[in-house]
Amino acid sequence: MKKLQLKAFCVFAIAMATLLLTSCLKDTGYHHYTVYTPVYKTTAEVRAAIKSGVPAPVKEPGKMYIIGNYIFLAEKLQGIHIIDNTNPASPINKAYIKIPGCEDMAVIGNTLYADCYTDLMTIDIADPMNVVLKKHIVNLFPDRRDVGAFDVDTNRVITEWVAKDTTIRIAAPQRSFFSENKLFSQDAALSFSRISNGGNTVAQGGSMARFAILNNYLYTVTSSTLNTVNITQPQLPTFTSSVNLGFGIETIYPFQDKLFIGSTTGMQIFSVAAPAAPVRLSLFSHARRCDPVIVDSIYAYVTLRGGGSCGGPSNELNVVNVQNVLSPTLVKMYPLTSPGGLSKEGHWLFICDGKDGLKCFDAANVMDIKLKKTIVMAEPYDVICTNGKAIVSAKDGLYQYNISNINDIKLLSKIGLE
Repeated sequence: MKKLQLKAFCVFAIAMATLLLTSCLKDTGYHHYTVYTPVYKTTAEVRAAIKSGVPAPVKEPGKMYIIGNYIFLAEKLQGIHIIDNTNPASPINKAYIKIPGCEDMAVIGNTLYADCYTDLMTIDIADPMNVVLKKHIVNLFPDRRDVGAFDVDTNRVITEWVAKDTTIRIAAPQRSFFSENKLFSQDAALSFSRISNGGNTVAQGGSMARFAILNNYLYTVTSSTLNTVNITQPQLPTFTSSVNLGFGIETIYPFQDKLFIGSTTGMQIFSVAAPAAPVRLSLFSHARRCDPVIVDSIYAYVTLRGGGSCGGPSNELNVVNVQNVLSPTLVKMYPLTSPGGLSKEGHWLFICDGKDGLKCFDAANVMDIKLKKTIVMAEPYDVICTNGKAIVSAKDGLYQYNISNINDIKLLSKIGLE
C-alpha cells in the first residue's frame, strides 16, 4: 500500500514539474531539491536492534537527560548518545543506542525510557556499554504515527531516509513555488529538509522535555494528552491513565508535587499529590506561541516564541507568580529574539535565544531581570544548569560551560560538528 502511495506521489511531483516547465519558456532557471524516500523495518527488527552500539557522530542533537556522570543525548529521530561526563572538560562519547523516531527520554536508576515513534521503550542501562530492551508499551504516543506523507504502524517503522538530489529547469515566474531545498512548501509531503530518578543520584531533564518522573510515576505528554505510567517496578512499567489536555501541548516540567505543562496557548498546572490520578489545578493563558517552562519555588519562567507554526510574531519571556497555583498571575514580560529552552541555577537564568545565542540573565529581582552576558553559538536548543555547569544542546553539537563565575564563563568542551 505504501509503495502505491509513494508511486502516486512521485507521479504527481513529475506532473507538477512538467507543468512548470511548459508554463513559461521565455525565462527559465534551475532549481535544486532533495527527495527523501523512507526505509522501513519491521517493529520486531527495530526492537531487536535496540542495544549499545559503537559511538556515532553527534550531527543533529536534540533533547538531553543527565544522571550522575552520564549525559543521554538524543540524535533527532535516530537514537540516543551515551556520554561519559566524568570529566566535563573531556567528555567521552561511549556508545549509541539506535532508536528510530526517538525524541524524548527520561532515566530513573538503571532504567531508560525512550519513545520509538508511537511506542514507549524501557531499557536496562545498568551497563551503558551493553543496554538491554526490557519492555515496550505500544501506541502510547498515537500522534507520532504520521511522518510527513508517510506513516508508521504496529508492524513497521521508518528507520532512515534515502536522499536523492535532483535538478530541474523551471520558468522564472514559478520559482517562488519552490522552497530552498525542497520540492514543496513546509507543510507538503517533502518537508524533511533536515531528516538525513533512582537512588540518591540526581537526574535532570531539560525544559523542552515531554517526559517527567515524579514519585515512581512517569508522566508523558502528547500533543493533546497527559499519560500516567506506573514505574514502581522501573523495568516493568504499566500504563495507568490518560487525561485530555486540549491541543498544542509541547512540554512538561515537574516541580515538587506539581506538573507544569506548556502548550501553544498557555501553561497548565496539575497536582500529582495522588500520583496515579493527576488533577488540573489551573491554566495560565497566553497568545498562541511555542511555550517551554521552568519553575522555582515562587515563579514560573515561560519563554514564548512566535513565527511559523508557533503563531504570532512576538518573542518574549513571561514571569508568572505561581505561589497560588489555583490562580497564577503574570508578573512581567521581557522581549527576546527567538527563545527556546531555558534553565536556572540560583538567580542566574539561562535562555536559548535562537541565532542570538545563549543568554545569561540576572533574575534576582523578577521585576528587573537584566541581561548579564551573551554567549554566541549556533542556535542553542535547550540548556540544563547543574553544579556550576551549563550543558547546552545546539544546532552543531553539545556544549559545556563553567558558569561558577558569571563574569568569566568558560567553554569546557564541545562534542559535535566542527
